[in-house]
Amino acid sequence: MTTLTATPEPTLPTETRKKEKGLPWGSPAIYFVALVVIALMLAPIAYIVIGGFRTNSQITVDPAGFPNPWNVANYLDVLSGSTFWQEVLNSTIVAVVTTLGVIALGLMASYVLARYRFRGRGVLYALFAAGLMFPITVAITPLYIVVRNLGLMNSLGGVILPQIAFALPTTIIILVPFLRAIPDEIEEAAFIDGCSRLGFFWRMVLRLSLPGVITVGILAFIASWNSYLLPLFLLNNDATFTLPLGVQAFSSQYSQDTAKVLAFTSLSMIPALVFFSLFERRIVGGLTGAVKG
Repeated sequence: MTTLTATPEPTLPTETRKKEKGLPWGSPAIYFVALVVIALMLAPIAYIVIGGFRTNSQITVDPAGFPNPWNVANYLDVLSGSTFWQEVLNSTIVAVVTTLGVIALGLMASYVLARYRFRGRGVLYALFAAGLMFPITVAITPLYIVVRNLGLMNSLGGVILPQIAFALPTTIIILVPFLRAIPDEIEEAAFIDGCSRLGFFWRMVLRLSLPGVITVGILAFIASWNSYLLPLFLLNNDATFTLPLGVQAFSSQYSQDTAKVLAFTSLSMIPALVFFSLFERRIVGGLTGAVKG
C-alpha cells in the first residue's frame, strides 16, 4: 500500500515575508508624513491664490477666511493691464534665449570633455565642477561692472549672458555622463560609413543624449524664469522688467491693495508651476540617467 505524503510548501525568507506582509503602521505613517509635508508646501500657495479672489475689506476682517463672495475683479484688472503681459514677454524671451544658449554651449563643451582625450581635460572638468560652489550672489558686483562696461545695462541681453555662464557648470555635470555612456563602437561604425566628427555629433550624439538635453533645458528655463537678484541689479527700466522683478515693483506700487497684489503674484506663479508639472518626469528621468552614466 502506497502512502502519499504532502509536499511541504516552500518557505520564504524572513525578509521577503516581511516585505509582502508589511508593517501595519508603516504605510499610514509614511502617507501621513507625506500629506503633512505637502500641506505645508501648498498652504502658502493656496492662500495667495484664494486671497486674490477676496477684497481688501475681507482680508482685513478675516485674514485666513475664504472669499465671501468670490471676487474675480482683481485677476481681471491684472490681466487687462499691459504691465503684466510685458513682463511675461520679457521673462519668456530671457528664459528661452538662456535655455537655447545653455543647451548649445553646454552640449558642445560636454561632448569635448566626454569624447576627446587631451592634456588638461580633468582640470577643465574640475574647473566647471568648481563653478557649482560659486553662486551668482558672490559675483554680483563684478558682474555689474562687466555688464556696465559692455553697455548692456537695462537690456535683456545683460541678464541672458550671465545666466548662461552660471548655468553651464550644472549643464556640463549632467551631460558629460550621458555622452560618455555612448558606446565607442557606434562612433567607430559612423566613421567607417564616412561620417565626420561633426556629422556624428549632429546625427547621433544629439539623439542619444536627448533625455539629458531635455533635463538641462528644463532646469535652465525654470532657473531663468525665477531669477530675481540679477535682474534687480541690472534692470532699472520698467519696460525691461522680468516677472519676478515686476512682482516686487507691483507690490511696492499697490502696497495698500493687498488683494490685487495677491492676484498679481498668483498669476506670476502659474507659468513656472505648469511648466515644471508638465516636465517633472523628464527631469527625474534625465537625472537618473546621468547618475547611471
